[in-house]
Amino acid sequence: MIILSIIVIGLQTSTFAHAKQGGTIESCEKKQNNNIEYSQCLDSVKESIDRELQTWVNNQTFLLEEFTIRTGRSSALIMFKRSQKNFITFRENNCRWQYLAEAPSVTAASTYKKCYIFTSKNRINELNLISK
Repeated sequence: MIILSIIVIGLQTSTFAHAKQGGTIESCEKKQNNNIEYSQCLDSVKESIDRELQTWVNNQTFLLEEFTIRTGRSSALIMFKRSQKNFITFRENNCRWQYLAEAPSVTAASTYKKCYIFTSKNRINELNLISK
C-alpha cells in the first residue's frame, strides 16, 4: 500500500507540475502568432497529455494486476484494458468527425488536436478519481 500511495501522490504532483509548466491550450492561444505556431504548440501539449495519460493507465493497470494477484480474479483487469482500447477508438472517432466538419479550413487540424487534448484530459481526470 505504501508503494501505491507513492505512485498516486507522484501522479497528482505530475499533473500539478504539468499545469504549472504552461503546457495548455490556453497558453498556446495566448502566444499564437500564426496558425503554424499554434498547431505546433498544440502538438507539444498533445504529446505531454499522451505521456501523462499513459502514466495513469500504467498506474491503473498496476493496481488491477495487484488485485488479480491478491484475489485470483482477472476480469477487472481485462475489462480495463478493453475500456482503454475502446477509449482510444472513441477519442479518434470523436475528434475525427470534428476535423472533417471543418475541413478544408486551416483550423481543422487545431480543432482535432484540441478535441484530442480535452478528451484525454477527461480520461486522466476519470482515472485520477478512481485511484483515490
